[in-house]
Amino acid sequence: MDWFGSGISVALVAVRAIHFAASALTTGTLIFRAVVVKPALRSEPTTAKLLRTQTLGIEWTGLAITVASGVIWLLLEAASMSGLPIGEAMTSSVVSTVSSQTQFGQVSEIRLVLAIILAACLAYHRLPLADWLALPAALGLTAAIAWTGHAGSTPGETGALHLCADALHLIGAAAWIGGLVPLIFLLAAVRRYHAIAWAALARDAAMRFSALGVASVTTLLATGIVNAWILVGSFRALAVTEYGRLLMLKLVVFAVMLVLAAVNRFWLTPRLVVASGDERRLEALRQLTRNSVIEVALGFSIFAIVGLLGTLHPAIHMVEG
Repeated sequence: MDWFGSGISVALVAVRAIHFAASALTTGTLIFRAVVVKPALRSEPTTAKLLRTQTLGIEWTGLAITVASGVIWLLLEAASMSGLPIGEAMTSSVVSTVSSQTQFGQVSEIRLVLAIILAACLAYHRLPLADWLALPAALGLTAAIAWTGHAGSTPGETGALHLCADALHLIGAAAWIGGLVPLIFLLAAVRRYHAIAWAALARDAAMRFSALGVASVTTLLATGIVNAWILVGSFRALAVTEYGRLLMLKLVVFAVMLVLAAVNRFWLTPRLVVASGDERRLEALRQLTRNSVIEVALGFSIFAIVGLLGTLHPAIHMVEG
């Protein structure tokens, strides 16, 4: 189905958005575990085990959706490149040709290998080597998406800069948006156990995640400027093209997320550690959880916008100099 007759496949946009979100969820959860959970729970082995089980479930779910949506994405691209209906593309040599002879297919094969490595690491997570290797595999799985989009087709030295910026942009988004999901689960667990120790854990985790968020936002802003310079090129192109207007919508959603993150960091997080059972602590937890859920919803809407942007011609190609 085309999007309002424009030739844009709704199915392709949807599967791209789902794939980006699932990849971010998988990688973000692993980053959250390495940067937030492990340092915060070195002296709490029982709690650490509980949260490890929780994050492991999120990682498996994200990885399964990533692989399934990646396969569907490959089939849709094969049908698009061949001009055949998807059913015929699946039963012919088209998928094999796309996989072996196009950049998209080759990158997909590399990412599938990384997904298999990550699955093995999750299955044997109790082994130190597997636990150590999981995060690099997930980072590679997400960063490699850059080679499937506009950055992968930008030539020369500009192309190298574009790929680097886009890969870092993807990792920054995964760390922030994907990492919010395990944070929400942690906050939900804190609300179930009304104890000062759990409240202190929530505050420590929220503070560590805020620091991670600052690094992520800084990365997103810097790499976003580079990407916009390459793909948009001018304020006029930003205003008069469909690509530019969608990018501005993405920036508005991003700004709202920043406001919520600031409220979480400077207003709600300091209120978490007070007397056990204190209503202010419980209300802060509720508000922090609610804001984080809203941030995730907004983040996933950004993935939907990005899914659509990747199917459009960059604004810089649509405006005459």
